[in-house]
Amino acid sequence: MKNDNLKGQHRINEQIRAKEVRITGDEVESKVYPIAQALKMAEDMEMDLVEISPNAQPPVCRIIEYSKFLYQLKKRQKEQKAKQVKVNVKEIRFGPQTDDHDYNFKLKHAKGFLEDGDKVKAYVFFKGRSILFKEQGEVLLLRFANDLEDYAKVDQLPVLEGKRMIIFLSPKKKESAKKVVKPEAPKADKAAE
Repeated sequence: MKNDNLKGQHRINEQIRAKEVRITGDEVESKVYPIAQALKMAEDMEMDLVEISPNAQPPVCRIIEYSKFLYQLKKRQKEQKAKQVKVNVKEIRFGPQTDDHDYNFKLKHAKGFLEDGDKVKAYVFFKGRSILFKEQGEVLLLRFANDLEDYAKVDQLPVLEGKRMIIFLSPKKKESAKKVVKPEAPKADKAAE
């Protein structure tokens, strides 16, 4: 069942170990009750006593139907998950002496990634003795960032990590299109004709 992972999280009714509990809710006055009285109140209302905050002193409980409580909890989690934005990081690899054609090809792909809202991690990979050309790699990455300045902002300037020099770019927020209001031309009076 889907609610099984939520069921074990909260103590209900006789599982509550505290001597006194603070009860909150719509139907009950919010104050501290002995556990026996709180259980009796929940039983009289034909509901469950659910421990909401076990670490508080005294623990906070609520009188509610447990299945309804789980449903609300699951619904809240689903809403939070829907609001989360997943950010993908796309990698683009260069050599220290990348040709202009390859550079432009990779630049075009980077523009597409940024327009889709993905972050771009561009790096120059130094193989063997090509580490001698790290200045060329840095110039290449700075040129790359400069060519993408309309689409992205630089999160991290080029940094050499082992045999890679890395730069991080994230997409610029799209500005809302502003409406341009044109003044209306004065209307000619028909009476003047």
